[in-house]
Amino acid sequence: MSEHIQEHEHIVSKKLYFGIFTALIVLLFVTVGVAYIPMGHLGIYVAMTIAIVKAVLVILYFMHVRYSSRLIWVVAGAGFVWLIILFGLAAPDYASREWLKVQGYEQLVGR
Repeated sequence: MSEHIQEHEHIVSKKLYFGIFTALIVLLFVTVGVAYIPMGHLGIYVAMTIAIVKAVLVILYFMHVRYSSRLIWVVAGAGFVWLIILFGLAAPDYASREWLKVQGYEQLVGR
């Protein structure tokens, strides 16, 4: 018995790759810009949202998941959902911490 597995190779244009790369660079600058805006606890959520958008772009286009079979979509999606669950479990802990002020802390960090 010989089984023939048909593999479909999807050719992605360089224009699309450069477009995704440009979007990632723009999102990098947005991330850096947002880091300088004092937002309190909201800042971590904004930064994580931007990071998730960048991760989705990398997963879909540079890892070629967009053009893969449904099984690959399920595996990549399950991994991504698990990552979001872990971030979701860690975020409330981060947001609810009361940082202890050490005497002279402001002088150490230059504030």
